[in-house]
Amino acid sequence: MGHREQLMVGAQRCLEERGYARTTSRDIAAAANAPLGTINYHYGSKEALLNAALMKTLREWGDKVRANSAETAPGGEAATRLRAMWAQIIESQVTDRPLLVASAEALAQAERSPEIRAQIADAFEQSRTDMAADLHGLDGTAENELARAVGSVHMALVAGLTQQWLVDPGRAPSVGDLAAGLRLIAQALESDT
Repeated sequence: MGHREQLMVGAQRCLEERGYARTTSRDIAAAANAPLGTINYHYGSKEALLNAALMKTLREWGDKVRANSAETAPGGEAATRLRAMWAQIIESQVTDRPLLVASAEALAQAERSPEIRAQIADAFEQSRTDMAADLHGLDGTAENELARAVGSVHMALVAGLTQQWLVDPGRAPSVGDLAAGLRLIAQALESDT
């Protein structure tokens, strides 16, 4: 494994162990067993490396959640697939907490870094399409507006659920709470049409 790959692995480890805000260049170099100067050589800056590591880690997290959901409810009804995905998201709030904290820290950094903001925005857009396709069979190219709307609602739920679980896990919603709440909201929206 070359320095570039070692740095990526080291940065991912630092994100999990130290978080986004507390990781230094020296931490990454030590975790990667690589010379300090290789960070700038391969990535341009510590921030660029941390951003790339965070985006890679979040993609891997999303892939894991989707794969575990599909495994739990292969070919199931939409309601079964949704419940399986939300169960995986909730489980990951415990098992992947350090990653989710690092992600929240990176969101705060996006306010001051157009580069981070652009990377996170692109990742969100891809996740919208992926969720609409995986959970509802919507094709992001043929059914772009509807797929984007459905994916956006799922993204809002993931973000809100994560915030609640990070701050107050004892009172954060369960899968049943989500299903009951969404059902009532959908009924209210239907009665307005």
